[in-house]
Amino acid sequence: RDVAHTLERYVEAIVARVFDDSLLEDLAAAASIPVINALSDTEHPCEALADVMALGEHLGDLRGRQLVYLGDGNNVAASLLLAGASVGLHVRVISPAGYEPDPGVVDRARVIARGTGSRIELAADPVVGVVGADAVYTDVWASMGQEAEADERALVFPAYALDAEKVAVAKPDVTVMHCLPAHRGQEIADEVIDGPHSVVWDQAEN
Repeated sequence: RDVAHTLERYVEAIVARVFDDSLLEDLAAAASIPVINALSDTEHPCEALADVMALGEHLGDLRGRQLVYLGDGNNVAASLLLAGASVGLHVRVISPAGYEPDPGVVDRARVIARGTGSRIELAADPVVGVVGADAVYTDVWASMGQEAEADERALVFPAYALDAEKVAVAKPDVTVMHCLPAHRGQEIADEVIDGPHSVVWDQAEN
């Protein structure tokens, strides 16, 4: 409360990166100015806005296009589900067992999708699930705050790495995405992030 009341005297909005979402809720409840989630354990909405903007720049109309997300069902995956559903983008999240997106977020996305014609899917096969994708997205295997799990996750996720094999089964003009920073050679291959399909720098600019 004290931080919120102090900042509202200095600025016109608070843009906060936190771990626990309850911190954002407490800030928003106490502050008389807008509070924007710049990243939390549950969602990463500003990233998703930048990503949807990049997709629109490269694909045009997003309605009915297929976005495939490979990897941990983390905050980025959650926000892509919600943002994709909002703009009519089909979103498929492909994760290993035990690392799927939060079921509550998936349910929220499916409710939104019913109004936009979007399709929200979860899958496990990291190659079959990419077939025919308009865009393929990946992120780090261990997010901020999960560093202690990095070794364990490194044993689970290699099959979900975004490599040339997966790019080859997507559409010929597939768009490749990563929210950065990337661990090259882990979740994404050098030849993919630096390849002709990559729009990661446009994402970063947005």
